[in-house]
Amino acid sequence: MSAESDDGSPRRRVVVTGANAGLGYFVTEQLAATGVTVVMACRDRGRAETAASLVRERVPGADLEIVVADLADLDSVRRAALEIRSGGAVDTLVANAGVVGSRKRATTADGFELQFGTNHLGHFALIAHLLPDLAAADAGRIIHLGSISHRWVRLDLDDPMMVSRYRNYAAYARSKLAVMTFGFELDRRLREAGSSVRSIVAHPGFALENLTEQRPGIVRRRWLPAPVVGPMRTVSQGKDQGARPLTLAATGADVAGGEYWGPDGWFQLTGAPAVVRAKKHARNRRVAARLWNLSARLTRLQPAIG
Repeated sequence: MSAESDDGSPRRRVVVTGANAGLGYFVTEQLAATGVTVVMACRDRGRAETAASLVRERVPGADLEIVVADLADLDSVRRAALEIRSGGAVDTLVANAGVVGSRKRATTADGFELQFGTNHLGHFALIAHLLPDLAAADAGRIIHLGSISHRWVRLDLDDPMMVSRYRNYAAYARSKLAVMTFGFELDRRLREAGSSVRSIVAHPGFALENLTEQRPGIVRRRWLPAPVVGPMRTVSQGKDQGARPLTLAATGADVAGGEYWGPDGWFQLTGAPAVVRAKKHARNRRVAARLWNLSARLTRLQPAIG
């Protein structure tokens, strides 16, 4: 069971997928500093333990749990959800984990295109498993990791696995658009059902490893000449800063369901966390309904609303 906070009340318990690296690591570190219990849902236990040790060094008293969860394997997602649920209440899920594919099309353990299957379907399944627990929380939240890349693509639900024509960038961008479309639709359905659970989408802007605060064993910067790094800072930021919209969406008292959080700077590339605008097609209800039904059929799971 989760530990108690300083005032004797139970700590809020927040699940972060992909918590051992990149944005997920910094979300974990930032959340731990607020006093919540963070469940680090990671594909590799060894890497998760390394990340957890570093968080504890930087945040004395950090309350962390580790659960093995491979979003590219629905059986692993099911087992992870059972372990998470058996460990105590679930107040918030930060659905952060994701993959970027390669030039050659690859598939998940269940035969789905790797990026659509991991970034969207894996989280769709995890949310379906955890939604009853989130609904039982005082004010459950689900944070979905969006991307500015959603602006330049549309979903092709006739060929969601890109069998006929695969392009890596398009596959990634479509997977993130699917995440966002589902996140917004989930909140609409939760509101209609009178649920207290909030579904929020957040994105990191243009977040690069080379501009990220040093974390031994976690951040791997490549050497770049100073004249290159300077201009990079005008249009991009570190992953530590990019994590802040996700952390705020997970903890902010004034965050509302259905909102889209990201950097407040030019083109949403850098800046402080703020409510920003998503492209209209990410909130298309007709497309969202098709995506929902497709996702439920492929995962054989149906999120229980209300």
